[in-house]
Amino acid sequence: MLRRARTTKQLARRIDLQYFTRPHALRSWRFWLSVVVPVVALLWFAVQRVEGGKKTYSSGPLAQAHAVFTQQCSLCHTQKAGALFEHASDQACLTCHDAPAHHANQTSTPTCGSCHVEHNGALRLKATADAACTQCHSNLQTREGHPHFATSISSFAQHPEFSALAPGATDAGRIRLNHYLHMQAGLVGPNNARVQLQCDDCHRVKVATIDTNKAWPYSGTKAAGKDPSGQKPFLRLASYRALIAPPEFANHCAGCHTLQFDKRFGNEQVPHDKPDVVHAFLAKRFSEYIATHPSQVHEVEPPNREIPERIRPLRIATSQKDWIEFRVADAEGLLWAKTCKQCHEIQPSASSLPKIAESNITARWLNHASFDHTAHRMMTCTSCHTRAPESHETSDVLLPGVQTCQKCHHEPSKEAAEGRCFECHRYHNWSEAQPTKGRFTIPELIGSTRPNNP
Repeated sequence: MLRRARTTKQLARRIDLQYFTRPHALRSWRFWLSVVVPVVALLWFAVQRVEGGKKTYSSGPLAQAHAVFTQQCSLCHTQKAGALFEHASDQACLTCHDAPAHHANQTSTPTCGSCHVEHNGALRLKATADAACTQCHSNLQTREGHPHFATSISSFAQHPEFSALAPGATDAGRIRLNHYLHMQAGLVGPNNARVQLQCDDCHRVKVATIDTNKAWPYSGTKAAGKDPSGQKPFLRLASYRALIAPPEFANHCAGCHTLQFDKRFGNEQVPHDKPDVVHAFLAKRFSEYIATHPSQVHEVEPPNREIPERIRPLRIATSQKDWIEFRVADAEGLLWAKTCKQCHEIQPSASSLPKIAESNITARWLNHASFDHTAHRMMTCTSCHTRAPESHETSDVLLPGVQTCQKCHHEPSKEAAEGRCFECHRYHNWSEAQPTKGRFTIPELIGSTRPNNP
């Protein structure tokens, strides 16, 4: 079969070169769209301009905390040429947030906007990227050249061990406490009942409402006086749920560790207080007793061998004063050598009364980080504090190590807890923050009136 040979010129004659002169539905729509869209856009800009709103210039929605003044760009941005805006200045942020510097010896201070990036939608502005922290902490430098912190941390996966768990670190507490013994089953509790202690019988988050209203199971009902443990007021920080309230004798110990001092008074106890207060209490109680039982002054007392290292010889009182002194000495000998010594460190002093060492219970272990126990309440205490059930010494540091935290907190993923720096650390030292004074009215914030530029 023969094929017809066609030249390029012959093929070109089949193309309609006047197609655009004839009406076509698609070409008509394209024309009108090219006219209508710019006109609508210009009208929208004009309406926004007349109404005074600045949302048209926004590069994205504001974070939830700032969403109320979406229409008032000039609250944060400096107006330029009547319509355009420069980047938000640090001074604009400081109008409402007096954010103190991180450290006085840092080599540079980033701008607010370099860490807290706006116009990304309803995000937490404190959820900063790790890069905001590692720009310094991946190779930390200070003005003096001697950093007091780890100098190279690029992510939580490379985070060093917590300083509280450094080799040789010990608990500075002075109360003799054996966790192993207290966690055993069948301990003798109040009214000689057998009990099984739980961690939250002694350790609770102080400000949690459910814990504040819940009675302590082993609190004392007869212990008098205040707790002399020397504890400082419970620290109240921006993230106060990080801290566990230090145990107190009246709430946590008095139900089991009673302070009876003499069989003549049955279950009456001395106050859990300083030695001079205890001494005054004993002198008063024995004085009151002998005043109503004067015949006991001349009773012969056999030697007392209750405490082997303090065997009391035969004594004969010749007056009520002698009898009171003997009784007070006996009671104090029992307290200082046995009852109080079981938990406290008894130190000699220049006076006849000993000195009780300050309890020095650590209220906060991670001084440069925040931690929320309530966010971890789904786990058992010993799943993190693994050493507690086997700890025999007060000096044991029972804080979980960084590897325990890294099991759940690691690189961002759908199956991991938040592991970025901001989860535990704060850049600003809010303890040095100063109160700010409000400058705007509600109409100024929502756009009803025009506020002055900051």
